[in-house]
Amino acid sequence: MRFTRAAGLRFLPAGLALALLAAPAAAGKLAGAELQSFISGKRVYLAAPLGGEIPLTYRAGGVVDGSGEAAGLGKYMTPKDRGRWWVAGERLCQKWQQWYGGKTFCFTVTKLSGNKIKWVRDDGRSGVARLREISATAP
Repeated sequence: MRFTRAAGLRFLPAGLALALLAAPAAAGKLAGAELQSFISGKRVYLAAPLGGEIPLTYRAGGVVDGSGEAAGLGKYMTPKDRGRWWVAGERLCQKWQQWYGGKTFCFTVTKLSGNKIKWVRDDGRSGVARLREISATAP
């Protein structure tokens, strides 16, 4: 007898089976115009290695603002910086004026459940961040 996903789901309670079938739709890798629309106007909160979070604000015009003040990063790097962001195919790219020596980094972004995303940088570093909408009048 051949075992298939549908056959296996027959033996699960109905609610659990529906949740398993719906789970892939809630999460997904973002690319192109969908990624552009998804990240624009959002503040992304990255977990800092020494605790706290680093908020990055992705503005509609392609400007990104970052602040490491709340995470206490001022002694390790310039606490605030501004840069540019753009989407290149399946990747979100950004280039800061001072952070990372002005080097461009690109990321794949996967939408997780709720307000979370998973990011994987082109050098292999990865993490999970939370995000929220910013208002048009936010600084």
